[in-house]
Amino acid sequence: MSRSIVLAGGGTTGHLSPLIATAQALIDLGDVRLTCVGTAKGLETSVIPAAGLELKLISADPLPRHLTLDLVKLPFRLISSVRQAGAVLERAQAQVVVGFGGYVSLPVYLAAWRRRLPIVMHEQNALPGLANKLMARRAAAVLVSFPGTPLPKATCVGLPVRPGVAALSGGGRDAARVGARAGFGLPPAGWVLLVSGGSQGARSINQAVVAARETLLAAGVSVLHVWGSANFPAGAAVIEGDGAKYVPLAYVNDMAQAYAAADLMVARAGAATVAETATVGLPCLFVPFPHGNGEQVRNAAPLVRAGAAEIIRDADLTPDILLSAVTRAMEAGNLSKMSAAAQSVMQPGAAGAVAEIVMSLAKGRP
Repeated sequence: MSRSIVLAGGGTTGHLSPLIATAQALIDLGDVRLTCVGTAKGLETSVIPAAGLELKLISADPLPRHLTLDLVKLPFRLISSVRQAGAVLERAQAQVVVGFGGYVSLPVYLAAWRRRLPIVMHEQNALPGLANKLMARRAAAVLVSFPGTPLPKATCVGLPVRPGVAALSGGGRDAARVGARAGFGLPPAGWVLLVSGGSQGARSINQAVVAARETLLAAGVSVLHVWGSANFPAGAAVIEGDGAKYVPLAYVNDMAQAYAAADLMVARAGAATVAETATVGLPCLFVPFPHGNGEQVRNAAPLVRAGAAEIIRDADLTPDILLSAVTRAMEAGNLSKMSAAAQSVMQPGAAGAVAEIVMSLAKGRP
């Protein structure tokens, strides 16, 4: 008997990557009909269809955190969003709803709750988002990526990663290195530094790397620089060094290949980046997003404690600080120690664990 499951999440790759990984694990388990729910404002409009998944769009707005006119309008907008979400659930004949965060999740949760459908929520960050905080007590299962995430009834399962990322755990990254480097036009030998500020990019990281670029190339360190689509500069070009190369890209669709090509990464500390790099054993220099509630510092903390990563405050990120951290990480033996430590923190298998829980709730539902 086919099981109908609705998955909600969107906005950034941090919410979408675990959604897609779980969807793939559900498909592997058996006969399922999957419907994804997002908004027209997020990356899901391109990423979800590219993964071969059905996407339904609803209107949804972020929850205002201060007393503004938007807060006054919220009940009316939320009612409309819940009605739209309910229509999606009815058409899909949903048996279970799975939420991965983003402001699209709240109306889907509320629509499911009104219909007494089981809700499974997965929180990627060490500090939970508002929608998951509000609905956790009404969920059938509350799953988290990091131990100690402050949500009631929480079970730590890790963060679902796509099969291509999970395949790089153990010795997979070493085996895929040469082919991945060839795909990006990077030298087959020598160090490779991967730089990415997430799907939106990070100006401070981009500026520090550009200022340090010549010194890195002179030291034989190639740079695979993922700028972010909104920040990609006009006229950006490949630069050849003495046995090293600088390769700028606006966006990478398959980050598993970028991880395989690299020896070290400079990145924000979003939950997906932290979990994926730890799973594949890629040492990191994390530059947490300096605004918000400090969730990125907490995301990176387990890896820092294990000796798998280092944190650089955004305000402290200068070219000299960056070069010093890269040099320190690349000293003899350090990268291999950091890689082993990373994989001891985050084991693969979370996608399968989430899928099993979802399917267990779907069984027996009309």
